[in-house]
Amino acid sequence: MTTARRSLIHHPDFRRLWTGDALGQLGAQLTFLALPVFAVEHLDATEWQMGALTAAETAAFLVIGLPAGAWVDRMLKRRVLIVSDLVRATVLAVVVLAALTDHASMPLLIVAGLVISGASVFFDVAHQSYVPGLVGLEHIVEGNSKLQATQSVAQVAAPAVGGALLRVVSAPALIGVNVVTYVVSAVAVWRIKHLEQPPSPESRRPLRTEIAEGMSFVVHQPLLRRIVACTGGSNFASAITNAVFVIYALRTLGLSTPTFGAVMSASAIGGLLGAVTADRLARLIGEARVIPVAAVACVPALAMTPLAGLTGLPPAALMVTGGVTVSFCVVVYNVAQVSFRQRLCPPALLGRMNASVRFIVWGCMPIGGLLGGWLGTHLGVQPTLWIAVGVGALATLPVLLGPFLGMRDLPGTPDEHEPADTEGEPTEVGPAAPDEATVAATSAPDPGTSPVDHA
Repeated sequence: MTTARRSLIHHPDFRRLWTGDALGQLGAQLTFLALPVFAVEHLDATEWQMGALTAAETAAFLVIGLPAGAWVDRMLKRRVLIVSDLVRATVLAVVVLAALTDHASMPLLIVAGLVISGASVFFDVAHQSYVPGLVGLEHIVEGNSKLQATQSVAQVAAPAVGGALLRVVSAPALIGVNVVTYVVSAVAVWRIKHLEQPPSPESRRPLRTEIAEGMSFVVHQPLLRRIVACTGGSNFASAITNAVFVIYALRTLGLSTPTFGAVMSASAIGGLLGAVTADRLARLIGEARVIPVAAVACVPALAMTPLAGLTGLPPAALMVTGGVTVSFCVVVYNVAQVSFRQRLCPPALLGRMNASVRFIVWGCMPIGGLLGGWLGTHLGVQPTLWIAVGVGALATLPVLLGPFLGMRDLPGTPDEHEPADTEGEPTEVGPAAPDEATVAATSAPDPGTSPVDHA
């Protein structure tokens, strides 16, 4: 008789990792909400400065996103998680102290964003790579699923929590809350009793070889290539929007900080609805079809943000309507594509595949942030938002024009249902560069963002 396998909920060390990961992910998402509000409200940031801050918050994914996966494989993962949390807590504590003593400045926030983005890259890669050794290969799917679910909950809950807090506390106080979440996360991981085996130096291969294996897997899977192209383009549009979004809401539309917090809280409802209905929607219309449907549905919802300043309707109401729709579509899209990626990729390659995907889909965000800041400075905030909507529409083409609408189910193993490279698309592995995801780190879905991979 086969003994039923016990759930990881009963695994003490996994519970500690799960707790630490949840708090770390929540802290990361709250940071992306608090820093821009602090910059606009307290430091009178310009459009270009906000673009630089947006770029800084994701710069590490472009600069070290690829080698980070291989570097973490050579380190003790538990130590990486603890150090990453403490670095982020320390940096934010410096920002809070500077705010309390009237020494805060935009250069300080930009440097803080750069350091936090680097620590977040290592945290995200390490927590995914730590699971197999902690729980065993027989529990790896359950462990990854629980961590992915927690990450998704953090992405949709952070706007609600942060928005509610902004209605009663200042942005510096919210940053102080972030410090606490990171410290408690570090303590939770520190309490893990599992003795991790240090990586053997003899098992190491050249860094370029390990990086190329992850990138090669991504570029040789036709369906995955299309998903990555759509997600990357959407994230690029999202970064353009995020560079001017807080300025648009607080200055152009004249929303107060409490009203802005209420908008963010209300918009998060869509993400929560998406989290509980994503699986049902995938079964109803097909796991493959739901990807282009969710991506395309985002576009008109994105347009409601710049429209909020052009109609006679209450701006906050339009932004909430668009935000609910966008956050709903983002979660549905990410649940489908992240599940596909995890099922498609061999377990031994999962970390490097995720690092490769993140390098592509998040590495474009610093460029988008700088472009958004430049466009906002030279064209104005509202034209910049319309340009972002256009870029977001173009980003849907890879999945809209691909085979997804004609399929119901996505393959479960590489090249199942579809031979590799059948559409004449290039498959060469690019040169090694310096992993949904579901969305960090990138910001949580704002009323102005498009599908973002947070895996």
